[in-house]
Amino acid sequence: MLDERAFAGPEHLDPAYVAGYERKAGTDPSEDVKLLRELGLDADDTVVDLGAGGGAFALAVAPLCRRVVAVDVSAAMLALLKENAERAGVANVESVQRGFLTYAHDGEPADVVYSRHALHHLPDFWKALAIERIAAMLKPGGVFVLRDLIYSFDPHGAEPAIEAWLAGAAASSELGWTRDELETHVREEHSTFSWLVEPMLERAGLEIRTAEHDASQVYSTYACIKRR
Repeated sequence: MLDERAFAGPEHLDPAYVAGYERKAGTDPSEDVKLLRELGLDADDTVVDLGAGGGAFALAVAPLCRRVVAVDVSAAMLALLKENAERAGVANVESVQRGFLTYAHDGEPADVVYSRHALHHLPDFWKALAIERIAAMLKPGGVFVLRDLIYSFDPHGAEPAIEAWLAGAAASSELGWTRDELETHVREEHSTFSWLVEPMLERAGLEIRTAEHDASQVYSTYACIKRR
C-alpha cells in the first residue's frame, strides 16, 4: 500500500508550516458550501472531508449538517483543525488521521464527500483506487465534489499554459505560492489531465453533473452524483 504521508509533502506535516497554511492558501469555502446546498445538502447529512487540512471547509459546512468527518494524513493539520473547531465552538466535526486509501468510513453511508487540493498528491493508479473508495462510502444519490489542480489543457499546450500560470505566482511566500513552489508542484506532485480524471470518476459509478475549469486551465471542480 502506498504510504500517503510520504506523498503529502513534508511541509504539510510540519507544525511550523501548517500554522500559516490556511492564510497562505487563501481558502474560501463559501462557493463550495453554496454548491452543496444547491445539490441538496441538509441538516441530517453526513459529510466526509478528505484532505481536510486546517478545517476551513469542515468548519464552514458543519452548521449545515449533522456530522462532518475531517480526514487528513497530517497530525499537525488535524491539531490545527481541532484548535479552530474549539475556538469556533463547533462540536460536530470528527478528526481522523487517515488518507484516501486508508480511511474506513464508520456509520451510515456518507451523503457528501468533499476534497479540495489533496487528490493530486496521489499518482494516477492510486487516484483511481481512491475514487473507487470514495464512491463506495457514498450512499446512492450521494454527492462527491472534487476541487483540485487538474489540467484542462491538451498535452501539446502544456508548456504555454504552465508558463502562464507560473507568471502569476506570488512575489513572496508570505503572500501566497511563489514561482519556485509552483514549479515544485509541477515537477514533483501528481496533478493530471481532466481527460484522465473524468473516466476515473465515471468508471467508479459517479455521474459528472458539472465540470468547471479555471481560466488558467490548471484548476478544475467536479460535482458528481453516485448512480443509484
